[in-house]
Amino acid sequence: MKKFFEVISNIWKIDELRGRIIVTLGLLLVYRFGAQVVLPGIDTTQLAELSSSTESGILGLLNAFTGGAFANASVFALGIMPYISASIVVQLMGIAVPYLQKLDKEGESGRKTKNQITRWLTIGICIVQAPAYLYSLGALGVPDSAFLLGKGLGFIVPSVIILVTGCVFAMWLGEKITDKGIGNGISLLIMIGIIANMPQSFVQEFISRTANNTGGLMFMLIEVILWFLVILASVLLVMATRRIPVQYARRTASGGYEKNIAGSRQYIPLKLNASGVMPIIFAQAIMFAPGLLGRTFNNTAVGQWMEVQFQDIFGLAYNILFALLIIIFTYFYTAITVPTNKMADDLKRSGGFIPGIRPGKETGDFLDKIMSLITLPGSVFLALLAVLPAVVVKLMDIQAGWALFYGGTSLLIMVGVAIDTVQQVNSYLLNRHYDGLMKSGKNRKVA
Repeated sequence: MKKFFEVISNIWKIDELRGRIIVTLGLLLVYRFGAQVVLPGIDTTQLAELSSSTESGILGLLNAFTGGAFANASVFALGIMPYISASIVVQLMGIAVPYLQKLDKEGESGRKTKNQITRWLTIGICIVQAPAYLYSLGALGVPDSAFLLGKGLGFIVPSVIILVTGCVFAMWLGEKITDKGIGNGISLLIMIGIIANMPQSFVQEFISRTANNTGGLMFMLIEVILWFLVILASVLLVMATRRIPVQYARRTASGGYEKNIAGSRQYIPLKLNASGVMPIIFAQAIMFAPGLLGRTFNNTAVGQWMEVQFQDIFGLAYNILFALLIIIFTYFYTAITVPTNKMADDLKRSGGFIPGIRPGKETGDFLDKIMSLITLPGSVFLALLAVLPAVVVKLMDIQAGWALFYGGTSLLIMVGVAIDTVQQVNSYLLNRHYDGLMKSGKNRKVA
């Protein structure tokens, strides 16, 4: 405990880091405040049915990502997800569109142009999603009497403008956190929304176990221990890497390169899960399709079966297909985000080589083979974590809200963002010759 307080004290001594942390907390507070501001013209006392409709299922996940703003009919009801969708589309289009490929090669200026394209695409997605959200409120249980101004254009047009502005403002908050704060701002907004639902879900599970005599405190303790073990497994998945040894040629006095064992030796870290949570996001987007097809052809036996099976996110058929899609998308996303041929070319230009492997094409083939081998266990592990909430619901009878924190996108986002933020704080501490958050050691004083 003393070591912990020493680290906190060291963090507070660094003026720049202290300022960035304060800015980050302040902007996150603004985001959480906005999630509680209901759209004008909606009676907040009649939103109980909307909250109950978004407690589980696909809508429950969406509500978790928006920090409850979706169920509150808030000005931030769309959350930051349109920006995430736009980023995914731009990234995928970069494979086939030459203009976007050209921007990738232009460095910082190309990145700024690509970010601007993503912003405009975000607005376009919001303009489509905002009316769809407003019209779906009635289907989700919000009575007509809750719309104080009616459902005409006098309510729809201003509300669409507010929802689009809310998403753009959330996007701006995320970018400001990235520039002026600590950590990745967009990811932090998603994480803080997920965490906001955790206390309520935990209290509901605690009350269910103790009040209904379904295991009591002992079973609740087992659940918490299991949850910490799942977090540990998630950390291992995020941090696990395969290190490929690389040797660089030593520069001679004449300006040439001398390839011998005296050259500097480094490593290429290839991540076990290079795709992060993107395969889960892709798979969840596809999982809307079977249920939609089932409702479209519900006059047939197959359609009725699909409608029933793929509406339950904790069902067997849903999770088997979900796991298979995650494994497929993991390979797909890794292939487009880890350019092994480009890595081999960059390595060759910098005078580096992998011992025993010829530079150039053979190095690229070798890296591609290694990525394929380590992606298999990584994708299977990711799929198991994604379907774990369904497993604990069926085997341990855990409530749906609390079960979502046992794996899937929610837990992996929380773990990934937390690790990234801690690493950034750690770099500030180590640069100022303090002990870091992630490694113990003797305290080093500033010279």
